[in-house]
Amino acid sequence: MWQHILALALKELLALLRDKRSRFVLIGPPIAQLLVFGFAATYDLQHAPVAIYDEDRGQVARELIAHFQGSRNFEVVATISHDAEVAPLINERTALLVLHIGRGFSSDVLRGDSGQLQLILDGRNSNTAMLALNYVRTIVTDFNLAWARRHGGPQPPVQLEMRPWYNANLESRWFIVPGIVGLLTLVVTLVVTALSVAREREAGTFDQLLVTPLRPVEILIGKSIPGILIGVLQGSLIILIAVQGFGVPLRGDIGALYLGMLLFLGSAVGVGLMISSLSVTQQQGLLGAFLFLVPSVILSGFATPIANMPEPIQTITLINPLRYFLVVLRGVFLEGYSYAALVDQYWPMALIGIVSLTAAGWLFRHRMY
Repeated sequence: MWQHILALALKELLALLRDKRSRFVLIGPPIAQLLVFGFAATYDLQHAPVAIYDEDRGQVARELIAHFQGSRNFEVVATISHDAEVAPLINERTALLVLHIGRGFSSDVLRGDSGQLQLILDGRNSNTAMLALNYVRTIVTDFNLAWARRHGGPQPPVQLEMRPWYNANLESRWFIVPGIVGLLTLVVTLVVTALSVAREREAGTFDQLLVTPLRPVEILIGKSIPGILIGVLQGSLIILIAVQGFGVPLRGDIGALYLGMLLFLGSAVGVGLMISSLSVTQQQGLLGAFLFLVPSVILSGFATPIANMPEPIQTITLINPLRYFLVVLRGVFLEGYSYAALVDQYWPMALIGIVSLTAAGWLFRHRMY
């Protein structure tokens, strides 16, 4: 039996590798997407354009401006001298914010009083505006503490010391890139398996497959092996790039990561074969894969926390294998998880894989006969 299954699996791999378009789909887009997501997709705000409106021109004002100029989060793009120059900078998106230092700022601070600052923000993108506002608060707080230390002023009555765990520098790339491992692995595996049976029907070789000594379950196993193998190789390559190229730490047990990957691939292959068993043409297979991929990514917690979703939607996410694999990835990469901490993520993926592969087998027999 296994000799026949391995022969079918080899035939599937050769069919994929001999097709130039299939080779490109397996190698080109995933690497390109990893690089685009890794470098472009970030929750951080860096080099945000800021304009300085300094009416004070005093020593304290210059020191405060130097803190903004030395920050990697902001880039001073303009220095203005009149109120009328503020609106055009914001309206034309030349500056995200304008820092207005009023007259008497330096003298107020030197007397020990509070200096007043005005911050004018472009609020069209509320998320970006809130990030910029938080960065400004951090800069002003650091300036206050440095000023108090140098001039012997009173320290703030309460000082908050923060030490982020798992991501000390708060690099959003450390959170995003491990998730991309699951996302791209799902895309490649699902596309490969969703086209598997449909390709046989469209090429006219489906009837030839039926007259072979293989039983339906053996055909499904043979068609599952290439998807799992390609998924493991693709995932390993992306993990290597994540660690070596993007500097994301891999703190946990690599075996625990690969066990989660195999369980996840089993569930993804099951879904792909279900789609393929229902499809007559490769176009239908691609459409089915797309219809599954979009909600799967949205409901996985890749971009937005599942806890923030409505309760009925949270219930739906329980049948999404990507939800569990993302926990495995981020837990092993950032939190140093091992097998014991991930059992609650392993068994749902195993259950989804068993159910989806069983359903794929039933659909395959149903469509075959």
